[in-house]
Amino acid sequence: MNHKLLIIMLTLISFITKGQTNGPEMADVMRSEGKIYVVIGVLSIIFVCIVLFLIYIERKLSKIEKEIRK
Repeated sequence: MNHKLLIIMLTLISFITKGQTNGPEMADVMRSEGKIYVVIGVLSIIFVCIVLFLIYIERKLSKIEKEIRK
């Protein structure tokens, strides 16, 4: 039983160590090429649009709620 457990643990450790890379991360590569600013810009635009849409919906709902109360 102990030998099987030891073999399984060593196999798992070898899989974990093979998964680690020494190369640069994606953010570092994108930052060095200047593409990270494009990603940040697109995400910012999407976030602002979602916030504006939620504000618009909230105003419409508040008008409908006022009409229902009258």
